[in-house]
Amino acid sequence: MRVAMIGTGYVGLVSGACFSNFGHDVICVDKDAGKIARLQKGEIPIYEPGLESLVADNVKSGRLSFTTDLTTAVPDAEAVFIAVGTPSRRGDGFADLSYVFDAAAEIAGCLKGYTVVVTKSTVPVGTSKKVEDIIRTRRATAEFDVASNPEFLREGSAIEDFQRPDRIVVGAENDRARNVMRALYRPLFLNDKTPFVFTSRESSELIKYASNAFLAMKITFINEIADICEQSGADIQDVSRGIGLDGRIGSKFLNSGPGYGGSCFPKDTLALVRQASEFGAPSKIVESVVEVNANRKKRMADKIIKAFGGVKGKTVAILGVTFKPNTDDMRDSPSLDIIPALQAAGATIRAFDPEGMQEAGKLMPNVKWASSAYEALTGADGVAILTEWNEFRALNLDRVKSLLKRPLMVDLRNIYTPREMSEGGFEYHSVGRTPVAPA
Repeated sequence: MRVAMIGTGYVGLVSGACFSNFGHDVICVDKDAGKIARLQKGEIPIYEPGLESLVADNVKSGRLSFTTDLTTAVPDAEAVFIAVGTPSRRGDGFADLSYVFDAAAEIAGCLKGYTVVVTKSTVPVGTSKKVEDIIRTRRATAEFDVASNPEFLREGSAIEDFQRPDRIVVGAENDRARNVMRALYRPLFLNDKTPFVFTSRESSELIKYASNAFLAMKITFINEIADICEQSGADIQDVSRGIGLDGRIGSKFLNSGPGYGGSCFPKDTLALVRQASEFGAPSKIVESVVEVNANRKKRMADKIIKAFGGVKGKTVAILGVTFKPNTDDMRDSPSLDIIPALQAAGATIRAFDPEGMQEAGKLMPNVKWASSAYEALTGADGVAILTEWNEFRALNLDRVKSLLKRPLMVDLRNIYTPREMSEGGFEYHSVGRTPVAPA
């Protein structure tokens, strides 16, 4: 099949590359000429494991290409995906749909023959209908349908998630559109283990928001339980395992930490709150999740300051600044709240992240960036782990101890155990567990 993917951000680029790997002919379109030029040279603008080789293989095969010209991509396409950004709108937190609607208007002028226009971007309930209205207003005689096909890609494992998904959700109004979507996902239809959910466009759009809100709620819930653990002497990891073994609950997203971040949960929970309010059906649970998570990041900065006995005039080594490992995404990362709070309290920050420092440097220019974890530690008054990159899980603790002025570690991801840190001579503070003194 012939596919046009409008937008080469995280969702558009990964989806376009994966569809081409299914055997479809895909043209990815973006207005950013610089980004397209880089992609045409084989340079990937985001960090995602396996994406560079996947793009290169499919470009070489002739199934994947990039352009800034919508008119060369859309007319021959059987499916046109809208995969542009929907950031939080300034002032009210509602999803900014201007990029989606602009794309719809431009697509309308290029349609030729029957086409399914697919909203891949995360959008509020009713957006697909508005996209249809925009196109119909501009091209009353055009032969097309609009479908909703939300993405469920986790940064750091997006290719695996696309090719071996938990489910495929499609909102479409008739069999003709549904058949096009079946053909697009044919390799997954051949695998009986992949559930397909065909539903209305409104239900499809809400499935995406409800999924993200529920996962954000699990993270926020376990973080509050972690606070209770610290005050009661319970161990959050034992508690998480104990409740996660309940099949009705499940173990995923029950790791305590500094709060959720990234490109999805913060904006999607806020957008759901705003739309629920507009519908006259306010979601008090999700409202609380948004509030608690915002406060969580501030509390984690206070936790570090308290562990250091104050940070004024001290150097704090920070390991990890991206919102999660295996990505360079800094959007709404807890580090963007924690590091400035430490600096405001008088700390000098020396930080290292395997992939995120280039982007983080634009957002936090007053941070001293190190070339390795050990360089960040050298001469620091203590260390705080903010992101659980694998290379931080197996640090040489004897070397860490020798580099720090004080053997102090604040581990906001619980990647070490209190016992091993105590035996190693560290003063160790983690989340949801009792602090330990050096043995």
